[in-house]
Order: sequence, then structure tokens, then C-alpha cells
Amino acid sequence: MMFFYRPHGRPNKLQDAMRKMQFRAGLASLFLSLTLAITGITSSAHAVDYVDPAPMLERVKTAARDCRPPESLSVPMITWGADTIAINANGAAETQGGTLFNDAGLDVRLYREDVFAKQVSAFLNCDSPFLRATTGMAALATDVTERDPRTAMVPVAQLSWSAGGDALVVRGDLCCKIENLRGATIAIQQDGPHIDYMAKLLQDAGLTVDDVTIRWTRDLTGLTGSTPGEAFVEDQSVDAAFVILPDAEALTGGGLYGPVVKNARLAASTRSANRIIADQYFVRADFLRAYPDVVSKFVNALLRSEEQVRNTLLSDNATGSKLARQSALMLLDDAAAAEDLVLLYRDAETIGVKGNAAFYEDTNNPRRFEAVMGQAQTALAGLGLIRETHAISLPSEIVPSWSVAALASGVVKPDRAAPSFNAAAVNQVVSAKQAQGTLDDATLFEFEIRFQPNQRDFPVDVYRDDFSRVVDLSSTYAGAVMVIEGHSDPLGYLKARQSNVGQVALQRQVRAALNLSIERANSVRDSLITYASSEGIQLDPAQFETLGLGFKNPRTGLSGDGVTPLAPASKAEWLSNMRVVFRLIAVEAEASQFTLLEN
Repeated sequence: MMFFYRPHGRPNKLQDAMRKMQFRAGLASLFLSLTLAITGITSSAHAVDYVDPAPMLERVKTAARDCRPPESLSVPMITWGADTIAINANGAAETQGGTLFNDAGLDVRLYREDVFAKQVSAFLNCDSPFLRATTGMAALATDVTERDPRTAMVPVAQLSWSAGGDALVVRGDLCCKIENLRGATIAIQQDGPHIDYMAKLLQDAGLTVDDVTIRWTRDLTGLTGSTPGEAFVEDQSVDAAFVILPDAEALTGGGLYGPVVKNARLAASTRSANRIIADQYFVRADFLRAYPDVVSKFVNALLRSEEQVRNTLLSDNATGSKLARQSALMLLDDAAAAEDLVLLYRDAETIGVKGNAAFYEDTNNPRRFEAVMGQAQTALAGLGLIRETHAISLPSEIVPSWSVAALASGVVKPDRAAPSFNAAAVNQVVSAKQAQGTLDDATLFEFEIRFQPNQRDFPVDVYRDDFSRVVDLSSTYAGAVMVIEGHSDPLGYLKARQSNVGQVALQRQVRAALNLSIERANSVRDSLITYASSEGIQLDPAQFETLGLGFKNPRTGLSGDGVTPLAPASKAEWLSNMRVVFRLIAVEAEASQFTLLEN
């Protein structure tokens, strides 16, 4: 998520033009990019100001205090596009007449607090009963909040998923499979939104934080100061960095004169991994227990506001422009940065009523709150940033009548369709990458399953663990495409070739092997979707593209002509060619493959 992004001062016309041409790569990033390119010199290395992050329990010493009756509510925000939802509900920093919060009888003061430790302090002494955080950021505070039952955090509203604003940049030789990060040095911000993102990427590649070296920075954005971007530029020992997308654009694509770091590559972003970073509001348990009606009105107003913002902010009308300017003033310190604010919003996938119900109440959802929070805490405990994992209560455990459906009053389309893939566009993208030989370059993760000779069916009872892994990957990386590749054994073809059966017969063998591999890939896809459905999980069939490669890419390799498969030298080699490969590919540049369907 584009966290802490804040243009400094009113942008001039040249800066504005540059932002339009470079996807608003940030003023500091642009300045550095242009300077290096114009002078033709590389940056002189200097020591990056790394930090040694201590657990929040050692840094936040504020004592817990009872909450006062809520005559007014102080509600934090962070610099993120989805926070426009709270601004729309309030009208300004103070509640305005005719707004959703005002109509609900709430008196709200919105304030931005990007230093999360300060938010936690205010939460403990109840200057605000709310925390505004990603799931991973909230997990950082659990040792502090959960030691007192009054301040136990309770998630009450998810605003969005990060769907494009966060990225992993690597040096070219590491791109782009995540497993290539083994032994790498990674720069990442302390207390920031990317820690659980990093941990999930590593986990899904079969790695842990022990397989990498981490360099922690104080801040997040820009290519100067103690940031991951600066570390990537200045410290040649840093192989990868988790940055916001504008900084990734500057590092890899740069300004008008090229990238800041030669051979830097965008390995992954939350456009593909769009079910990892969840933005939420949390409330103190004692406040929810004492004032459930107040919290219910707050959440209902947010749900209604989400629908309003989605329908107005991107519209070319006075209402949308007014909201963009007000939100830019409150989140970016400059009303004139309205276009930047809209881009910030586009990097968020706001989820509304249906998404909140799926996140908090659907026990079959692989990316439900408990799963995401549990993974985040496990990762942080492994890094020594929290001492132990904590069970986080859902609001229905404190207020039994609590439900997302009950909070949806006034929402016009509570069941609007979720984003869905365009099957024809997915096929076009995958076919083009296959034809260009770049499918492997776009692969984030891959693994394979084996089958026996002449096997055409893939029963769930045999492949359950493999299917479960695919469901988790496709649910987490819901913006990526899962390619299912069928492969065939070339031994029959090679025997026929040795027997000089003739070209026609050989071509028949090639077509048969190709058809069989396609049949197997389709059979695996169908069995996978059937398995998911039996588990109460609805997959988007268009996310899964099948390919049949015959014996074009045998495990045993190809001969010197680059076409003829090598004969297996053993039974094990023979069986190794009988496989179906699952390949999760990022389609960061092909925006058309992902379309929003409306009811």
C-alpha cells in the first residue's frame, strides 16, 4: 500500500507533467532519477541509516486507561487511498452537516497518524478507541494491546485490499521467481505494511526469513533517507527491496531518462498478490462492549460511504472532484494533489459489504481474517518482533448480535460482483508469453504433480494436499493467473523414430502426445475446481489457463537440435516426464486481463 506517500508543497507544472508521464513516481524519486541520468554518473555510495527494530512492547510504554463516554470520536487515518471512505463519511476533519457520520448522530474528528507507534499509544490511553492499520501492522502491536483485556483489539471493518500499490524490486539476476531470493539481502521498512507481504512470499516459495538477510529502514517512501529505495540504490549488497509502486517505477523504469538502478526488475506487486495486505479499523474490546451502538453506526457509515466513494470519486463531476480535493488535502497535505489521490485510491480494492462478510464471517475463505492475522503473527514471532501469537476476537464474540448483514442497512448493492478475470484476455496473455518464450520470466511460483502411465483422471483423495496448495495460492494471488501445464512422456515417440516408421506416423505420435497433455491439464483443472467447491470455496475458472506441451519440454532434456527429446536413462527419468506443472504467473503489465463485473 502506498503508505506515507506525501508530496511536499504545491507541485509545479513540470512536476505535474512528469508525474503524469511516470505514474507519479514521487518528487524525491524523480529528482534523483533525473539527476543521475543527466550527469551520467552513478550515485556515490554512502552508509545507509539502517535501524535495529525492537518489539513494540519495548518501545510503547503508555499505560492503559479506561475510555470516557463517547461524546465525540477521534478516529485515525493513514495515507492510503481507501481512507477517502472515512473522509467522505465525515465531509472534512470535523463532522459536517448532511454527511453519513452526522446522519448517524456521530461527532467525529479525523486525523492522520502515519507513525503507528503513536496510534498504539493513543489507543492504549483511549485518546482514540480505534486503530487504523493493515493486518500486519496490527499484529506488531498485539503484545502491547492484548496484555490488558480492555485494550484487546477487535477488527470491525475492512476498507480494502492493496491491489497494486506495493512492490518487490530485485536486481536482474534474481528475477523473477521468489525462490531465487534464497541467500538474498532484502531491505524493508520497520513497522511498515510489507513485513507480512514479505513473509507470505517467502513461505509460498518454500523459504523462511532465516533464508534471507534483512536490512531494516526507518521510513518507507522515496529514494533518499532511511528507506528501502535508498538502500537498493546505495548499498550494492542489497539484492531486493519492498517499496511502494511509485518508487518501484523510479527504480526499474525511472524518469524520462531511464531507471535509477540499471538491471532493476519488478519481481512482484500486490496487483498479483492482492489478498495479503488488508486495511482495517480495529476497536478496543471494552469500548465495543460498552458502546456497541456507536461502533455499529460507525461501521454502517463506512460501508455506505464505500459505495458512495466507489460511485463518485472516479467520476468526472463536481462531487467527485470535491471529494478528491478534500481527501488530497487531508491525506497528502495539498488539495491540488487530487490526481495523485485518485491514483492512490486506484491502488486499493475497496470491498464493501460482501467483502467484509467474506473476510470476517466466511470460515471457508482461505484469506479470512483469522488466517491472515495468524500468518502475520507467526511471521513476526519468527522475526522476534512479537514474543508470542495471540488469539484476536471477532466482534460477534463480544456482541453476539453483530453481523455484517445487519450493518449493511442503506447500502444499495451489498452483493455486488467481485473482480473477475476476462477468460479471452487471459488466454491471449498466456499464449503471447508462451509464443515469446517469456512464460518462465513471469513465473512467481511453480510446482508439479506426477501421474502414472496412461492416467487421465486426478482424484481428490490422491491429490488433496496439492489441490489445497493451489487453492491457497490462487486465493492469495487473486490478481495472478494459474497456468496448468500438461506434459507427456516422449518414450513412445522415440521408439517409433528409432523404428523408422515414417514422418506421418511420427507426426501422429506428436499430436497424440500433445492432445493427451491438454486432456490431462483440463482434467486437473476440473478436479481442482470440484475440490474447491466441495470445501465451500468458489474459484474463478477464468483464473486457470491450461496448456498442453506434449513432450516439448521433457524433464530429461532435449538433444543438440533443441527439438528432439532425450531418451530417459532409467525408469525414474521416464516417470519424471509424466507431470502436470502449476505455474503462478504475474501479469503486472496486462491490465486488460482483469475486469470488474457488475451485478
